[in-house]
Amino acid sequence: MSAQPADARARAADPKKVHIADTAITRQNWYKHVNWLNVTFIIGIPVFGCIQALFVPLQLKTAIWAVIYYFFTGLGITAGYHRLWAHCSYSATLPLRIWLAAVGGGAVEGSIRWWARDHRAHHRYTDTEKDPYSVRKGLLYSHLGWMVMKQNPKRIGRTDISDLNEDPVVVWQHRNYIKVVLAMGLAVPMLVAGLGWGDWMGGFVYAGILRIFFVQQATFCVNSLAHWLGDQPFDDRNSPRDHVITALVTLGEGYHNFHHEFPSDYRNAIEWHQYDPTKWTIWAWKQLGLAYDLKKFRANEIEKGRVQQLQKKIDQKRAKLDWGTPLDQLPVMEWDDYVEQAKNGRGLIAIAGVIHDVTDFIKDHPGGKAMINSGIGKDATAMFNGGVYYHSNAAHNLLSTMRVGVIRGGCEVEIWKRAQKENPEYVRDAAGHRVIRAGEQPTKIPEPIPTADAA
Repeated sequence: MSAQPADARARAADPKKVHIADTAITRQNWYKHVNWLNVTFIIGIPVFGCIQALFVPLQLKTAIWAVIYYFFTGLGITAGYHRLWAHCSYSATLPLRIWLAAVGGGAVEGSIRWWARDHRAHHRYTDTEKDPYSVRKGLLYSHLGWMVMKQNPKRIGRTDISDLNEDPVVVWQHRNYIKVVLAMGLAVPMLVAGLGWGDWMGGFVYAGILRIFFVQQATFCVNSLAHWLGDQPFDDRNSPRDHVITALVTLGEGYHNFHHEFPSDYRNAIEWHQYDPTKWTIWAWKQLGLAYDLKKFRANEIEKGRVQQLQKKIDQKRAKLDWGTPLDQLPVMEWDDYVEQAKNGRGLIAIAGVIHDVTDFIKDHPGGKAMINSGIGKDATAMFNGGVYYHSNAAHNLLSTMRVGVIRGGCEVEIWKRAQKENPEYVRDAAGHRVIRAGEQPTKIPEPIPTADAA
């Protein structure tokens, strides 16, 4: 009788045994892949609550209490589990830590120790196989699938939780988690409604079961929606995104791109107009002496990240545009050859030592055919830069797409090219191409060149 459990333990400890999560799902074994305990808590009980809601009328006082308790337990997750324990973005006094551990347990999302351990793995291994709820496995998987389907714990990335193991509040809550869930998840909301205004079943169904369901789904959106919907103002190498909709759903956790870049910042939203009630609550606790050591990344570092991402987006747009053949890739042409080709009917015009073929543009020239024809085969630098008309930035950009060569010894081009070789700090985009700012085109001469007087 004692040999059977020993054999079972030996098989369970066998390192060569393949975990069910690493096997294919078939009609014969699908039920083995399901985490039935989590299915019961996350799906089964809420369904039961929805059925009960058909028979239990919702009183106004109970509805208000359910919303209030929703915010309490939601803050237990966002301000407690997440920002206090998972990221240590601020410190809390013992009374506040006890309260956060209690109401956080009322959200029924696992113990602090378990929740923070997985979340740290998520940050360390975002979007990889070691991320416990990677959105790369699908939006539904990151939202719900990772909990209702069994995972191989050995595949989840390793993280350091020694600080959590040394926190007596975390240790106590972990050891007494089921008791905390029953008390804070169901008993307290029912007792308040029952003793307060006699609505025992309403407190149990609405402030208890259905409130748990909504808190859980809101938190799950941080794993799914916040990695799928919105913008990436700080970095786009991984999936986290910023969006006000996600922030509204998650008590301010929706500015997720910022959070993944600066995880130890107690804020998710840094602009005054962004919705982050968790940040405001932590700040209020500080004023009351309940929280301290609120961590904030330096504004300079935050802006550097924003600017770098903006530049990256600009470079991506720049790469799709035609900026003309770079000067160092153009063929060199003698002046006499340039004049000869222009006389033979080719619409060539030289500006600042760069030769442009304007043949197809002559008929579209805003200043008329006669004006542009007067510069063909000549040095039209002065004419183009104010001698006749001080051309716009758009005109210089358009002209760059018509480059066909450079004049040997053309002074402006030679000086410009030499300056680039001697200046290694010249700005380049992400692809390594030189960036020409508005007004810095080689054909743009700051001051109009005076034309020679007639002899």
